[in-house]
Amino acid sequence: MAQFPEIMHRAFFRTISLLSQRGQGEVLRRYFDWWHRSPDPWRLGSDGYEQLKYATTLGQVPARPYERILEVGCSEGVFTRLLASAHPQAEIMGIDISHRALLRARDRVRESDARTALVQADIVTFASGRPFDLVFCAETLYYVGRHDRLRRASARLTGVLAPGGVLVMVHPWPEAERLHRFVDSDRALSRIGQHVNAATHRPFSVAVYRHAGEPVSLHDDLPGGVR
Repeated sequence: MAQFPEIMHRAFFRTISLLSQRGQGEVLRRYFDWWHRSPDPWRLGSDGYEQLKYATTLGQVPARPYERILEVGCSEGVFTRLLASAHPQAEIMGIDISHRALLRARDRVRESDARTALVQADIVTFASGRPFDLVFCAETLYYVGRHDRLRRASARLTGVLAPGGVLVMVHPWPEAERLHRFVDSDRALSRIGQHVNAATHRPFSVAVYRHAGEPVSLHDDLPGGVR
């Protein structure tokens, strides 16, 4: 069961989502830039729990080649760098609402810079002209807030997937059941796996979905981002 501070945290973001979509985005940008006034505020690069979650997430990804990968909510690029190492032939895009976080992510993924793009974007409004065959969304959807914004964000996740593409969702358990409900009900997706780790101080779920249709080969270059 969620602790009281976490419940209040969620209530705060639901309240923000009562603003216009543009207003919500502006508040979230300022909020996360404030948090990133110091490097790695959530210790994503050093905390054992986060490392366990990253390893579990990568272990749930179906083994097959991926050409274009999207990470939603990439923060300072800790998981982005792991993706670049796990999929050395793939082009990777990381998006985050915080410009300050992306500047640090740029330094962290410098070695794979030629095939990694970092873009400031809000998942509720994010659009890509070309689809991805692997998409990650972790610890992000509870920031979206109320019902309508969650539905829109979920639709964007589905909308950027290529035919046959894989979507990996990672969120606290059992809250993940609520956060993933629109993805679960999307007829274009089928859940092909789920792993729930309930043995940690903050249980989490890794849910894996596949988009209907046959995989396609994508060879377009990624657009430029934060450099």
